[in-house]
Amino acid sequence: MEKARVLFVEQAIMPYLRETQMSRIGRYLPQGIQEKGKEIRTFMPRFGNINERRNQLHEVIRLSGMNLIISDTDHPLIIKVASIQQARMQIYFIDNEDFFHRKFTIRDKASKFYEDNDERSVFFSRGVLETVKKLGWAPDIVHCHGWMSALVPLYVKRAYKDNPLFSDAKVVYSVYDDDFKEVFREGFDKKLKLPGITPKDLKYYKEPNYVNLTKAAIDYADAIIIGSEKLNPAIKDHIAELKKPVLPFQTKEAYIDAYNDFYDTLLGKK
Repeated sequence: MEKARVLFVEQAIMPYLRETQMSRIGRYLPQGIQEKGKEIRTFMPRFGNINERRNQLHEVIRLSGMNLIISDTDHPLIIKVASIQQARMQIYFIDNEDFFHRKFTIRDKASKFYEDNDERSVFFSRGVLETVKKLGWAPDIVHCHGWMSALVPLYVKRAYKDNPLFSDAKVVYSVYDDDFKEVFREGFDKKLKLPGITPKDLKYYKEPNYVNLTKAAIDYADAIIIGSEKLNPAIKDHIAELKKPVLPFQTKEAYIDAYNDFYDTLLGKK
């Protein structure tokens, strides 16, 4: 039997970023799933506070060189890679000078939310899927972590649904307590539009705040995992209304086994 393939789309992975619930899962979940016998690919943004020399990032020339157009502007897509040696695991980084060459992740030194976080999320989500296309690697599971990956479920189920690499993929969205109070700029719905995405698909993005972005990700995902003990009440209520497979919050000791079983159930292997 072929190994099941899991694509991890991560907002944060330690040691590249500081330790949080999300970055810890981003680090140890892919390793654990790989050790369970599945094939993995793992992606995250190449935030500017990641030390390239210390972490030995290098550009993958054969994957770089595409341009992604957002709001009529060409943005070069650069792919870098690093290895976590003890885990025998590679991490792919989505990079772009305009979006990711700054010393902080989501907020600046004064804790101001970056105005272009809307376009950064579009670039990251599309960049991951275009790179996977270039790799010619068909995932069985696409597991998204963090709001910066929240457009991936929409793109997989609408814009990429006829691509044979993604047509059978099951999308899992992990929900965390990663709220932000700000609202993306007006016109976000137009920036994320691609062929295959209809006006009906864009209803949540007319008011692009954290709750609506997450609700859309949940709606387009095949299954949900609760990644944090505390969730935004509006998100909690939305999950409760939907008849989708939901994996409750898991302890640090249990989550890898539980997630692996959850994947297998989604793939009809249990």
